[in-house]
Amino acid sequence: MSNDLTLNQILALVGKLDDSPGNETARERFRSFLKENVREIGQVRDYIEECIRNSGDQYNRALQDLANYVGSFLGFDVSFGRYQGVQGQNGFDGHWISPTGFHTVIEVKTTDAYAIKAATLVGYIDDLISEHLIPNWDCALGLYIVGRPDAELRQLENAIVAERRTNQLRIISTEYLLSLAEMRSEYDVAHEEILTVLRPSGPRIDPIVDLMARLVAERRSEKLTETTALSATQNEPLLEEVTTGDNVVYWLTSVRSDEKRTAEDTIKNLVGKECAYAFADSTPGRKAIKPGDWICFYANGKGVIGHAKVVSYPEQKTIRGLRHPEKYPWSFRLDNIVLYLDRPVVISADLRSNLDSFQGRDPNTPWAWFVQATHKLKEHDFNMLTRQ
Repeated sequence: MSNDLTLNQILALVGKLDDSPGNETARERFRSFLKENVREIGQVRDYIEECIRNSGDQYNRALQDLANYVGSFLGFDVSFGRYQGVQGQNGFDGHWISPTGFHTVIEVKTTDAYAIKAATLVGYIDDLISEHLIPNWDCALGLYIVGRPDAELRQLENAIVAERRTNQLRIISTEYLLSLAEMRSEYDVAHEEILTVLRPSGPRIDPIVDLMARLVAERRSEKLTETTALSATQNEPLLEEVTTGDNVVYWLTSVRSDEKRTAEDTIKNLVGKECAYAFADSTPGRKAIKPGDWICFYANGKGVIGHAKVVSYPEQKTIRGLRHPEKYPWSFRLDNIVLYLDRPVVISADLRSNLDSFQGRDPNTPWAWFVQATHKLKEHDFNMLTRQ
């Protein structure tokens, strides 16, 4: 049943999420639905991305439950918390207990509407220690799970460092939390290895998970190459050989938001205003992309938000308005630009089931590999992703 329902439909069925007590409340119906029906992390990614694309208490509370539910995919025993704090009760958003005896207390943040105070999460853990639900700080960690990077996230990171709480508090975005769960699902990453990732030095986990995710994407690419090479010996079309008679290649590239600029703003400024885009030295396809190719832009957590025709080879030339030009020194010019920033093409399970890249795959299994790195597309998939 869950395959056929959007999160919006599920929330309409369960009712308004709140902290009303009882086993038949909307909150308990929603959490039971997740446990009984949502078995693939790809489905959870779809629902979390729907939360991020929308606003309001209902989606914020659903995001809190979904982020907690990811903890079960990571091997934790998850206790869901309250949506709103009440005097005299511990207000944590979630409490994850590892089979190793390690405790992770969760606080989920969707937007920067309210300032985040590190002392609040520390207080939740202190209270759990006082109640003998956690032995001590040596086996505890506070984890902020953030839906969207923003200015408050940078302030929180700085506060954790300034207060010398890097051994007690961590930050991870929902994007990278999902990547951790997908790596565990797809590549049998052990629960103890997940704990190792969650407990390194430094308050922010994203760079470490980003490295792991790219390594996994490269491993998957190698497997695809082996598979398509076998197909070629049988005169079958290659997945990676995506050309037409005039040698046009179609590309998808991923654009991430950061604490200063959203992915949509990046595309609006670079592609929409400067008619250009830039790659890093290590970007897959940097040496292969050429005039006449087409490229589409995926905003993490949102969907495809535009496409354009490539009209020059990448050259070492800085684009005006490009943040971190030292990281992205290879720029190329674009034409025939079409942007749809406010109506992205969501890469839903229904859409995935119609893409050649997912033939023979369950669309609800982990699918972030498809959008984690720049890669070639078949023309059919490019047209589907750009509403053509």
